[in-house]
Amino acid sequence: MARVPVAALSSMLNRTSHRIPRIGGVRRIPGASRIPGSARLRRAGRGTHRLPDLELADRPRPWLQALGLMTVVLVGAWLGLLIVGNVRAPVGPMNTTMALRPSLTGGTKINISPLGALTLDSHVAPVRLDVNVDQLDPLRAQALVDHPERISGLQDEVAHDVEHGTLDLAVRSCVAVVAGAGALGLAVYRRPGRAFAAGGLALALLAASGASAYATWNPKSILEPKFSGLLTSAPSVVGNARSIVTEFDVYQQELARLVTNVTKLYDVASTLPAYQPDPSTIRVLHVSDIHLNPASWKIIASLVEQYKVDVIVDSGDTMDHGTAAENGFLDPVKDLGVPYVWVRGNHDSGITQRYLERMKNVRVLDDGHAETVAGLRFAGIGDPQYTPDRSVVPGGDASERLAGYRLAGALHDQRAAGTPVDVAIAHEPSAAREADGDVPLVLCGHLHHEGDEILPYGTRLRMEGSTGGSGLRAVERKYPAPIEASILYFDRDSHRLQAWDAIKLGGLGQTTAEVSRHLADENRPGATPSPSTPAPSPSTPSGASP
Repeated sequence: MARVPVAALSSMLNRTSHRIPRIGGVRRIPGASRIPGSARLRRAGRGTHRLPDLELADRPRPWLQALGLMTVVLVGAWLGLLIVGNVRAPVGPMNTTMALRPSLTGGTKINISPLGALTLDSHVAPVRLDVNVDQLDPLRAQALVDHPERISGLQDEVAHDVEHGTLDLAVRSCVAVVAGAGALGLAVYRRPGRAFAAGGLALALLAASGASAYATWNPKSILEPKFSGLLTSAPSVVGNARSIVTEFDVYQQELARLVTNVTKLYDVASTLPAYQPDPSTIRVLHVSDIHLNPASWKIIASLVEQYKVDVIVDSGDTMDHGTAAENGFLDPVKDLGVPYVWVRGNHDSGITQRYLERMKNVRVLDDGHAETVAGLRFAGIGDPQYTPDRSVVPGGDASERLAGYRLAGALHDQRAAGTPVDVAIAHEPSAAREADGDVPLVLCGHLHHEGDEILPYGTRLRMEGSTGGSGLRAVERKYPAPIEASILYFDRDSHRLQAWDAIKLGGLGQTTAEVSRHLADENRPGATPSPSTPAPSPSTPSGASP
């Protein structure tokens, strides 16, 4: 048998190296022991014929190894921050969630759902501080109400809470990035040494980011915040940020009033005296112009419980801009426990209307459509205008009257068909007036103040004030707008209005409340209305005039 030359064998190995298995770090030819001269080849080539060119070709390049390790570190650290890097921290009377998130520009983002967010250029680092305002803690807010002297120290308390929350976040973030990078490194490399290296590198990167944030910290960034969402209108509502700094003592008082307002209003609404009508009476709660005020839902829920309300009528402007981002604000409607009859206002959009139509307890009325709810027959029409920027559209009054004509036509057709409507609903008073003579009662809102009148052909027009206290515009005037709603009492047999309670809660920062009883003309015992019935409030003794 001919012997295979060493040079030819080496050439053959180079051509078939990808098919030769590695044993003990050296590529060997299957059956090499059976090749004549293979023993001499192994002895002579020990240490020199391990085919180093093949070993170097298979070994990863250093920069690829570094890139892979860095990818593992960054992904693992991000996952760690995402899963366990959140800290719930109280800031004053509010509960917040703080977290660090990867970012190319750094900064601080404060999310205030559903109003939007504001961004501060507070620092330059590859991480951003996210602060989510979750909810107002009723116990801490009530403590501010009970002890007004604490308001003067609210600023120091908030600063201390933020500092404490940031320290907790720093500790938790360190643990999160080390655990995340180490766990991912162990899963990828299956070597404890590489896992420890990944965790250490992640901690070093976080420390470097913290040092960069500390070195570039800009406390004056609060003077130039960037608003998004509904908060884009905040500068025009609250005022210029520089004037807030120069007149901080004034704005500090307003801030404290904003913080404590929700608790005070809820307490007042919970103590309103409730009229106990005849069991045959149908009770309707009329609300309007909520304008995205979250305090309104607690007040409405309290009135539903106190007055044993059968149905709620909302005459529009529940939203402020009508965007899809606001839809979450409407979710408490599902938990009110009674039917909710709604018509569109000029601040409500088609998006808002479609979102409400999907709720089981909501009856959306438009184009004169009529439905029987809680024993009463309602018909309504949505506002033909959509002006979330609060503009006055030329010819808008004519379009409102045209909508009123359509509503009146639908009411006339219902009466001719033998199914007369008991209550008509429109948002704008000029549209509601066109229903005169076709329905006993028409409800509206829009003007943010309460009113009642008998129209020329005998229809009563009841105009509701703002149940949201004008929303964000509550701070635009010298005196804040009150929060208003009405309880309407209907006879279950005749379906006619018997009486109503006009409920008025003191506006932003105030704690007064009053309930005034009014009788319909046919039930009025005399020419003068019944006197007002004051309600106790946290700031006035029970039984005293508010």
